Amino acid sequence: MSLLEEVVLDLERHSAQEGWDSAPRLYALVRSTELRRAEPELADQLGLPPDADTLAALEQPALPEKAGVEDALAAIAWPDTVEGCALVIERVVLPPEAEEEIPEGEAEAAEYAANHPGREDVRMIVGVLRDGARHSALRLRRHDADDEVLAGPDLVPALAEALAATFDPDEPGAQH
Repeated sequence: MSLLEEVVLDLERHSAQEGWDSAPRLYALVRSTELRRAEPELADQLGLPPDADTLAALEQPALPEKAGVEDALAAIAWPDTVEGCALVIERVVLPPEAEEEIPEGEAEAAEYAANHPGREDVRMIVGVLRDGARHSALRLRRHDADDEVLAGPDLVPALAEALAATFDPDEPGAQH
């Protein structure tokens, strides 16, 4: 199992313990060796063994509530010491046949989705690294069990793309 897969699954288990109906959470993924070198006290607080070479997930400040997550991600630029990032987010998914009946207004659409009998609550954990590696985990509220978690590199491609774009230089030719 890769370091990215491990950290995504750790974040999934941690989120499952906290329960449902949580705000989106963004994490910077930093090599534990780099974290220990730069912030030894923080590494000790996190319980990172001195010789561990893992990815530490450092929770970032809350994403803005009113702005869409995608808009918030578009404004993020990571320092070079951040090797990757991960997002934990819950969404309501409707069956394809329900899409034609979604009202135009945002409030009406949210109410429609919340009350739709075919709705499915999904928690998604998506992680990406600077080198392009990706991994995701999905848990359905209706199948809220550890052995029912789906995992793989391409489960939420649009969200993975948005996270990967946080590592793109803002200007052509700019260096990371």
